[in-house]
Order: sequence, then structure tokens, then C-alpha cells
Amino acid sequence: MPVVLDSGSLSEYIRTYFFVRFSSPCSHREMYSPEPNSDNTAVRIWAETTQQEKGDSLTEGYVLKLWDFTRVSVTKNNLQEMKEIWAQWDDEIKWLFYCHYGDLPYLLDVKLDERLFRALVQYWNSAYSCFTFGRVDLVPTIEEYTALIRCPKIQVDRIYSKAANGPAFSKRLINITGMSEQWVTARIKQKEVVAHPDVKKRVDVFALSIYGLVIFPKALGHVDEPVSDLFDRLRKRTTPVPAILAETFRLLNACRRAGEGRFIGCAQLLLSWFHSHFWKVEKEENKEWRAPWMVPDEILYRCGDFDWVPLLGIWGAVGYAPLLVLRQYRSRQFTPPTYGLAQCEFVFTGNNYKKRVREISNA
Repeated sequence: MPVVLDSGSLSEYIRTYFFVRFSSPCSHREMYSPEPNSDNTAVRIWAETTQQEKGDSLTEGYVLKLWDFTRVSVTKNNLQEMKEIWAQWDDEIKWLFYCHYGDLPYLLDVKLDERLFRALVQYWNSAYSCFTFGRVDLVPTIEEYTALIRCPKIQVDRIYSKAANGPAFSKRLINITGMSEQWVTARIKQKEVVAHPDVKKRVDVFALSIYGLVIFPKALGHVDEPVSDLFDRLRKRTTPVPAILAETFRLLNACRRAGEGRFIGCAQLLLSWFHSHFWKVEKEENKEWRAPWMVPDEILYRCGDFDWVPLLGIWGAVGYAPLLVLRQYRSRQFTPPTYGLAQCEFVFTGNNYKKRVREISNA
């Protein structure tokens, strides 16, 4: 039987958050600081006034039906060969990888606790794209996932947007590897990545394998074509984080609404984020249950004309409201604006999605 959640419960929340206006590289940004001594009165007044004027994301009287238990399976590739490849590389090659792609290799060793993951999914609130534990909300944010990946090359203001008419899959692989089409065709499988004669290209193909087999494991043993489009943009220092979050949220939404499903996002990264909020740090008078390096100086909370943050993925788009979860940053919680949040999710199919993608890209 489904569990019924009344949309009116949001008005009872008293929340706090961080604010950044995030749009194109040349856009104006407005920042919210979670520091205890920061004066965020203007942001709080704006948020509460906007929510009161526009109303909630869900209309009054609307009920969201969620299943008592969501049966979810996790897509897992056999990563043993990739672990062996990484172990064979010397420190120089590993450092080259870290400089260009960050800390992705640690995902190969993250133990995928399927029981914990299934338990976590039960608390996902698809109405507001966040985890709801009683009266406390949590959600992975752009800043937190950026901290987990730790890639020095990316620029946070260069977001990924699906190309309307991009090159063919094989052409992208040729661009990534710098080799001929015949070479690419013969070595499409990840296990031959070490065969590349150029060290930098070997690193590139290994990183592509992580993106295709760990971060977006839609097809077991293969790299899905949209993954190559995102990866090709990394050379322009595009950040992959919004796309990773978008697909994580969309997949969690789909599983919760259907009561079952296959999660084809990065479960390893989501579990790493979850564990980071139970990082015990001893202090003189109390304990801090959060990894200290996960607390950012400022948070992106708004994008263009949106009162929250829209996220473009590789298969679809969704939005989330970082102001819902200010408690997870030790900030005072207040009521955030959510109007339009529940209606913003869509997939990259049909005739109208390109227009919506442009609207988000130009925000």
C-alpha cells in the first residue's frame, strides 16, 4: 500500500540554506553563506515572501502516493579488471589522472552496501527531491559532490547541456582517444584500455570507463552513448556534478513513484555522501557528525528566473531546492520557495524537450 504525504506539511518546516545565483559563465551570482555570523536576512525574507506569494510546489489538497517499500536493484559492473589496471600504474600516471579527473578511482573500492542503499531509498521524497527523515531533510548538493570528486580542472560555472546535434558516438571516441576508427572499434571494451600507446590518452579512456561503468552504469559492460557526450565536454572544463546529481535524483524519483526499479546512477557516490554526514569528529565539548571538508563557504541556491536550482542530466532534467536542507550545514532553517519544483522534471525525448533545455541553459 502506498504512503500518503500531504503537501501541506512543507509549510510547517523552519529551514535554512545557502544561496548562489547560477547561470551562464557571464551571469550575476548571489551567494548565501552558512557561516554562523553571516547576515542572510535578505535571503530569508526573499525566500519566505516568494513562497507565500507563489505558493508551494504542490497545490493545496494534493497528496503524493508513495509505496510502503520500494524494491530497488542496483546496477553493478564487475570492476576487478579496472582495479587491476589502476594498481599497475605508477605514481606519475596516477598523478596525471588526479590532475585531470580528480578522485574518481576511489569509487572503484567503495563497498556497495545494497541493504543500506535500499533502506536509504525508502526515505527519498520525490515531491521535493530530498531525503526526509522525520522532520529533517537531507540532500546531496552541488558543493558536496564537487568536494567528493575533488577535480581541480573543472569550472563550476560551466554546466553540461545536451547537444542538439552532436557528433556520432564513434566520432566522440575518436576525439577522446585520438586514434583511428578502426582502433576504436577494436578496443571498445574497457579491458583493453592499457593498450593505448599514449599515456595521457590511456588516462582519458580509463576515466571514460569510470564514467560509463561506475557513474552512469546504464548498460552492463558498456559505455552508454550520452555518457561519451558529457565526457567529451570535460575537455572544456565543464563540471559533471549537476549532471550526476540530476540523474541520481531522477532515478530515485522513478523508483519511489513506481515502488520498484533499477538504479542506474552512481550508488557508490551517493553512499559516500551519506557516510560523510555520519563522520564523527571529536571536539572539546561536543561531537561533530559531519566530515569537516564537506562544509562549503557558500551554496548555490538559485538559478536565473528559477527560485531553486534546475539540473540538466544526460538523459533528462530535474530540479532541487538546497534551501530545504540548511540544517545539514548547521544553519538556521527557514521556509524555502518551491513553486514549480514538482513540475520541472522531464526526459530528453519528444519535440518539446530542446526548448526546455535551452531555458535552463540560459538561466
